[in-house]
Amino acid sequence: MYHKSLFPDLPKVSESNVHHLLLDRPDQRDWPDFTLFVNVATGQRRSFREFVNRVHDGAAALGADMTQGGLGLRPEKGDLVGILSENCLDYVALVHSLLAITVPFVLFSHYSTPYEFNHANSLAQATRIFASPSLLPLALTSGLPADRIHLLEGENEGYTSYDQLVCTARKNGVPRLPVRHATKDTLAYLIYSSGTSGLPKAVMASHGNITVSILSTMVNGMEIAKTQAPPVWNTPNGLQVIFSILPLYHTFGLGTTCFSSFLNPSTIVMLPKWNIDEFFDSIPKYRITTLILVPSLLHQLVHHSRSKTTDMDSVKEIMCGAAHLPPQLANQVCARFKDIPRITDGYGMSEFTMAIAIKPIPGILGGRAKNKPGSVGILSPGVEARVVRPDGSLVGPNEPGELLVRGNAVALGYKGNDKATRETFADGWVRTGDRIRIDEDEVLFFEDRIKASCTDYLHNSFRFDTLKISGMQVSPVEIEDTILAQPDKLITDVSVAGILGGRTSDERIPRAWIVLSPAGAALGEKEVVTRLNAWVQERLSRYKWLRGGIGIVKTIPKSPTGKVLRRVLIEGYEKEVTVKAKL
Repeated sequence: MYHKSLFPDLPKVSESNVHHLLLDRPDQRDWPDFTLFVNVATGQRRSFREFVNRVHDGAAALGADMTQGGLGLRPEKGDLVGILSENCLDYVALVHSLLAITVPFVLFSHYSTPYEFNHANSLAQATRIFASPSLLPLALTSGLPADRIHLLEGENEGYTSYDQLVCTARKNGVPRLPVRHATKDTLAYLIYSSGTSGLPKAVMASHGNITVSILSTMVNGMEIAKTQAPPVWNTPNGLQVIFSILPLYHTFGLGTTCFSSFLNPSTIVMLPKWNIDEFFDSIPKYRITTLILVPSLLHQLVHHSRSKTTDMDSVKEIMCGAAHLPPQLANQVCARFKDIPRITDGYGMSEFTMAIAIKPIPGILGGRAKNKPGSVGILSPGVEARVVRPDGSLVGPNEPGELLVRGNAVALGYKGNDKATRETFADGWVRTGDRIRIDEDEVLFFEDRIKASCTDYLHNSFRFDTLKISGMQVSPVEIEDTILAQPDKLITDVSVAGILGGRTSDERIPRAWIVLSPAGAALGEKEVVTRLNAWVQERLSRYKWLRGGIGIVKTIPKSPTGKVLRRVLIEGYEKEVTVKAKL
C-alpha cells in the first residue's frame, strides 16, 4: 500500500525566491532586534537586523555590475559560488546573499583532502570560491585564477573578503538589488551525497525544495502548538539559544542553522569546528537551551567525564539527526538530562532535502500519531512513501523493504550524472536504498543502512554500499578506488565494507580486504598494510580511514554475475573475531 503523511497537507504558496519566506515575512517586521548569532571562537555577535542588512548589502556587492563596484555574478552567465570554510557568521550571510540574487552555491567539506576537494569541484565546476584563511591553500588547487578566490572571513594580502566586499558596497553607495524571482525549480545549491551507492555526487537542490522544507517545519510546529503551550526559555532575554555545532556543508547543519532557525526569534551560538572542551564550556556560558547533534556526538557527550561535572541545567531540548539514533543511546542521554523526556530525531537524506520522518510528540494529531520505541517516527508533512520488495511489488504492514518517497522536496537530481539520476530519481520517487518497515499505525522502523539493488536481495548478497560515520556518508567504492590507485601496484583486488566498532552500537566502520599482487607478496603483508593505510590517510578525510583494519585474503568472493559478496567477508571476519574472543 501507499503511505501518506498523517499531517495536514502543506499550504499552497506561489512560486518565489525562498528569501521572502526566510527573511521577508510579515511577522518578522514586528520582531524586536535581538542577538541572532554568536561565534564561540571569536566572541563576535550579530543582531537580526544587522544580519538582514548584511545579506542585502552582500547581495549588492556580489550581484551589482562591476562598473558599480560589484562582482557582477549572474546565474545566466553560469556563475556558481563554492564555499570552503569552517562554520562562521558570514557563511550564513553569504548563503542568503546568493539566494537573494539566485546565484547557486556549492558546499565543500572543510575536512576535504586535496584529492577529495578536486573530485568534488570537478563535479560542481565552481566559478568562484569563498574560503576561510586556513583553507585558502586548498582553494588555490582548484585551478581558478587568484582574483576569483575570496576570503569568507579574516584577512590575507591580495585576497578580498566577503566583509570587504560588503563594506566597499556600503562606502560607495552601491544600490541594493531587488530580490530576483525564482521558480520552484530554480537551482539554489549543490550538496554532496553518495546516494544509494558509489562515489560522492552533487545533489541539486532548488528554491522550491527549501520552501517545502520550511513549510513542512511550519505545519509540524502548528500541530504541536495545538497540543502544548509554547516553551518558556530561562535565558536573559527569554529566547531559545541553539547550539550550532554541525558543519554547514552538511544537509542537517545547513537546514537547521541557515534555514529553519529563521522561523522564530532565537539565538544561534556557533562553534566553528567540533571541540569537546569548547562544547562543555559554552553550555553554561551562553545558557544553551537546545542542542542539535548527531549520534556519535551524543555518544561522546554521555561518555565524557565532563558530562557529570558541567552545569547543563539550561538544556531543555535535544535534536538528533544525520544517522540512526540507537534506542540504548537515546535512553542514556535522557538519563543524563532529567528534564528531557525524549530526544527529537528522525530520518532523511540529501536527495529529499528535508526530514522524511520525524518523531511526534505525545497527543499530536488527535492522538493518531504514535511515538513507538525504536522507530524513526511518522512521515513528515508533505511526504508520501511506498515500501517495495525486490520485484517492485508493495510490501504489507510490518514487512521490510526498500523505502521510496516523493513530494515537492525531491531534489532536481545529480549534476552531470544522468545515469545516477535515473537510478535514484524515478517517476517522481526517490529511492532511499534503505530497508524500512511501516507498521499498521504508519510508524516507520529503520532496519539497516544496507544499500542493496534488487539483484543483491535476490542473491542474498547485500552490498553495504553506503556507511554512516559520525553522521557523514562514506562510500566503500570511493575507498576501494583510492586503494587501487596506490602507485606501487601492491594488490590485484580489494573490497571495503562496514564492520561493527563505531561509537554507537550500530555504527559500522570501514574495513578493507585485499588480494596481494606478486610485488605485494614480495614486500610483505605488514609493509603493504602500512603503505595502504598511509595512502588512504593522505587522500581521504579522517572519518573515511580504515579504522576496521585491512585483511589479507586469497580471493574476493563474488557471485556468478561478478558482484562482490561483502556479506561473506563480513561474516567471516565476525566469526574470526568471535573465535579469538573465546580463546
